[in-house]
Amino acid sequence: MAGATLTPYLRDQPHDLGGRFADGTGPSDLTTTVPREYVHRTAISEVFLTNWRRGDEGWVVSAQWPRAHTFYGPVHGLHDPLLVIETIRQAAILLSHVAHRLPLDHPIIWQRVRYDLAPQALRTTDQPAEVTLHITDRDMVHRGTRLVSAHQEFRIVCDGADLASATLLYSCHSPAVYRRLRGEYGDLALANSRRLPLPEAVAPQLVARERDRDVVLSPTDRPDRWQLRVDTSHPVLFDHPVDHAPGMLMVEAARQAAQAATPGFTVPAALDCAFERYAELDAPTWVEARTTDRTDGDRRQVEVTVEQHGKPVVSARIACVPTS
Repeated sequence: MAGATLTPYLRDQPHDLGGRFADGTGPSDLTTTVPREYVHRTAISEVFLTNWRRGDEGWVVSAQWPRAHTFYGPVHGLHDPLLVIETIRQAAILLSHVAHRLPLDHPIIWQRVRYDLAPQALRTTDQPAEVTLHITDRDMVHRGTRLVSAHQEFRIVCDGADLASATLLYSCHSPAVYRRLRGEYGDLALANSRRLPLPEAVAPQLVARERDRDVVLSPTDRPDRWQLRVDTSHPVLFDHPVDHAPGMLMVEAARQAAQAATPGFTVPAALDCAFERYAELDAPTWVEARTTDRTDGDRRQVEVTVEQHGKPVVSARIACVPTS
């Protein structure tokens, strides 16, 4: 999964490697979000990170989750677990730029993302959630001075309680290398001109959604197989134009498929996604879910595969926990 180019890199632009107010001169009682360019977002409302600093063994990144969100909103009194993935995504991109000096126009491409969380720590209150990510760089590979791949581990705290552990593996490419890898599919305008018509949505309640627009699965003649709905006008999943189906759409498709495959409302308490290739906009992408016999207490294991042209795009394992 790659991040689209949003802003040309300013080679003389300073990066405060210690954090926004590390020198003690800033107004520490004020909170704003980090620059949107540092997390590859266009809408300021979609930026969750508020600060970063060096920690004892790595980095500490602060975030705030809203009490309500147009897409990742609370359900049954719980924050959406996929906020964990989006916050990890933003933190990794932020550190690639401010700590590892990756130019802003270099795409970030995911290989694997996983988390294991405590559902009770997702409970909402009457205040926005204050989230802290403790991040350790495990294997940061550079070519010369340029970051080319990363393995980062996360310990995530929400409102003072341990929420999740997580891992993210990703690679970085220069725009020239990315264009060579993508070929004609790297042409943003051409890729979007070839996108398929949007198919119908499954019933929103099947995937714990309220509106058709937020459903990313379309029905087929099998109850365990769906076509991916790629709505490039969606204001959150497509915050900015991209030349392929973005990774957060794939994670959402895996979550919705797992929900559709399990009875009642469930929380994806553990999720492990491996990304193998891009899903292009000009061909149908298929999502399948299979429940397994493996259980861990009340956790039901679901395996989700995403394919295009008969080749794997994403494989996911999700542990679903029922909740009232």
